[in-house]
Amino acid sequence: MKATAALENLWLYLQSLPTSNKKWLAEKLIDDLKVKEDTEYITKEELLTMIDAGLKDVKTGKGKPARKLLEELRDGL
Repeated sequence: MKATAALENLWLYLQSLPTSNKKWLAEKLIDDLKVKEDTEYITKEELLTMIDAGLKDVKTGKGKPARKLLEELRDGL
């Protein structure tokens, strides 16, 4: 109930804004949606495949030594 009243008050406030402010707000909201649409995600299957490949590299000796990997991680922070 409180959330509905708060949203109603927000809507009334937005309706009272000048047209230029409404246009600015609309553009910001659309930009926000575009950013979220452009975000790339990795699937669970892709992540598991990458982990599997990394573990196989470690087993076969193709992976980096742990010390070197930790140094790279430390330097990257």
